[in-house]
Amino acid sequence: MHQALSETAILLSLSVIAVVIFRRIQLPPILAYLAVGILLGPHALSIVSESDAIHFLAEVGVSFLLFTLGLEFSLAKLIANRRAVVGLGSAQVTITIMIAGLISWLAGTGFEAAFVVGCVLALSSTAVVIKLLAEQLELESRHGLLSVSVLLFQDIAVVPMLVIIPALAGDTSSDIFYLKLLLSFAEGILVTVVMLAIGHWLLRPVFREIAAAHSPELFTLAVLLVALIASLATLSAGLSMALGAFLAGMMLSETEFKHQIETDIRPFRDVLLGLFFITVGMQLDVTVLPQIWAWVLLVTLGIIIVKTLVTMSMSKLIMGVQTGVALRTGMVLAQGGEFGFALLSIAIANFILEPETAQIVLASIIFSMLLTPFMIRYNGHVAKLLFVSSYVGNREALQEDIQHQAAPLKQHVIICGFGRIGQNIARLIQKEAIPYFALDYHIKLLQDAHKAGFNVYFGDTTHKEILQAAGIDRAAVAIICHDDIATTRKTLKQIKLLNPELPVLVRTADESYYEQLQEDGATEVVPETLESSLILASQLLSLMGVPMTRIVRSIQALRNENYTSLRQFFQSDDAGNFDKPKSSRKRLTSLTLPEGAHAIGKTLGELKLDQYGVSIQTNRRCDDNDQVKSNQTSLKAGDVLVLFGTPEDLEHVETILLNG
Repeated sequence: MHQALSETAILLSLSVIAVVIFRRIQLPPILAYLAVGILLGPHALSIVSESDAIHFLAEVGVSFLLFTLGLEFSLAKLIANRRAVVGLGSAQVTITIMIAGLISWLAGTGFEAAFVVGCVLALSSTAVVIKLLAEQLELESRHGLLSVSVLLFQDIAVVPMLVIIPALAGDTSSDIFYLKLLLSFAEGILVTVVMLAIGHWLLRPVFREIAAAHSPELFTLAVLLVALIASLATLSAGLSMALGAFLAGMMLSETEFKHQIETDIRPFRDVLLGLFFITVGMQLDVTVLPQIWAWVLLVTLGIIIVKTLVTMSMSKLIMGVQTGVALRTGMVLAQGGEFGFALLSIAIANFILEPETAQIVLASIIFSMLLTPFMIRYNGHVAKLLFVSSYVGNREALQEDIQHQAAPLKQHVIICGFGRIGQNIARLIQKEAIPYFALDYHIKLLQDAHKAGFNVYFGDTTHKEILQAAGIDRAAVAIICHDDIATTRKTLKQIKLLNPELPVLVRTADESYYEQLQEDGATEVVPETLESSLILASQLLSLMGVPMTRIVRSIQALRNENYTSLRQFFQSDDAGNFDKPKSSRKRLTSLTLPEGAHAIGKTLGELKLDQYGVSIQTNRRCDDNDQVKSNQTSLKAGDVLVLFGTPEDLEHVETILLNG
C-alpha cells in the first residue's frame, strides 16, 4: 500500500511538471504523459512498476476515450459530410492498412502481426490534430475540414478493429478461426443493436427522472454506471471493454443530456487518459533503442511519407481539391495516434506482436507525434514552397474573379460569413438599396444563395488578398458573421491591418470573447445572448405599460455601456470553462462580512480591490438594507459586498477581505 501510494504521488508530481513544461513550449499534454512514462518506467529509471492496478486504470482510461467518442458521434454529421468522411476517410484507412501491412509482412512478420501494424499506423491523433489546428485558427479552413472528416472515419473504424484484433490471438490457420471471427462480428452487431435499443427506449426516461432530482452526484454516478454496465456487457460477450464504452456513449448521445454528460465526465477521462499514456510510455524500452534506432527512423519516416502521399492523392482524386490543399491535409494527418496506442496495447497483451516489432512501432508512433506540431505549424509554408504555381495560381484566379465582381462598388458593406445572420442582414440592406458584397466558403450555400439573387461569392475572409479584392479599402463598413470565433478573430485582424479606420461590426454567440474582439479592433461587438435579453426585456416592459420612449432609452443606455451590466451575472458552476478566455469566466458573487473580518472598519478606497482584477458592484448595508456607493464609508460586520471578477481573482480577494 505504501509503495503504491508513493508511486502514485511520484507519477502525479512529475505529470504536473511535465504538462506545464510541454504547454510552455506549445506541445500537447499527451506527449508530456508519454515522456513521464518513458522516464519513470521499468526500462529507464524504474521508479514506478507496471502493476495490474495501473494497467486496469489505463484500460479504463481507453474506455473513457471511446465513451467520449461515442458521445460525439453524430449520424447527421456523418451523412452531411459523407463524401469526405466515408469516401476520403475509408480510402485513407484502407490504403494505409494495405501498404503498411504489406511492408510489415515483407519485413518478416506474420499475417496477423502485419494486419495489426497496418491498423495501428493507419490511425492519426484526433486529440493532437484538432488542438493544434484550433490554435492556428485552421479548423474551418479547407484542409482543416478535410482532416476532421478523415479523423471522424478513423474513429469509427476503430470499432471493428477492436473486434478483429483480439480474435487474431487464436489459431488463424484453421477454418474455425473464420467462423469465430464471423461469430465475433455477429455478437458485436447483436450487442450494438440491443444496447442502442435500450438506450433509445430506456435511458431517456431514466435520465429525465435522475435530472429531475437535481443531484449532480446522482447524475454523474448514473453516467458512470451506464458506461460500466455497457463495458461489462461487451466484455462478457467476448468483446473489448472499450467497445462497450463506445456504445454507452452512443446511447447517451441520443438524450438531451449529452453536453452535461460531456462536462461531468471530462475530469475522469482526462486523468485516466493521462494514466493510459503514461503506461504506454512505460512500455517503450529505451535500452533497446540503440539496436533498433535505424528501424525506428525508417518506420517514422515511412509513416509520415506514406500517410502524407496517400491522403494527398486521395484528397485530389475523391474531393477534387487543389494540390496545395491536398498536401496540407496529408501533412496534418501524417502521424500515429492515441487509438493506435490502444490497439497496440491490445495486440501486445494478446501476444500478437513480437516484442522487438512492438518496440519499433511504439517508438515510431511516439516520434511521429513529436514531429506533428512542426508539420502542422509549417504545412502552409511547405505547400506554397512546393506547389507555388497551382496553389497561388488558384488563389489569384479567385481573387481576380472577386475583384471583377466588386469593382463597381464603393462605400459598400462587406459581409464576412453568409449564414443565417449574414443572409438576414443582406435582405434588410437590399430593401434600403445599400450596396453590399458577401463572402463565404461553403459551396452548397453559395450556389443556392447566388441563384436566389444574393450578391455573395466564394472567398476565405481570413486571407487579406480576398478582402482587398472585395474592396476593403473603399468599403463603408464591414460586418463579421462567422460562427467560428477563430475565423472571426483572424478576419477582424486582417481587416484592421488593411483598413484600420474602417468600422467593423462583429456578431458573436455570447460574450465569451467580448474583450478580445474589442482589443482586436472591433467597433461594435453584438453578442446574441445579450441582445435576446434586451429584446425580451423590452417586450416585457411594453406589455407592462412602460412607455416605449423610456424602454428605448434604457436599452440604448445598456448598449452604450458595452453591455457591462448584462455581462455580470451569478453562475451556478464553472465546470468546463477553463478553455475559455479568463475574461469570459468573470462572474458576480456575494460575500457577507462576518465578525472579525479584516475588512471591517476599512473603506473600499483603502482596500483598493481593483488592483486584484475585482470590481465592487454594490455594498448592501447590513442595518438599513441600502446600497452604499461611497468608497469612503467604513465597512461593518454583516455588510454584503457584490463582487465581479474571475473565480481565481474572487477567491484571492475573498481571502484578503476576510484574513488580510
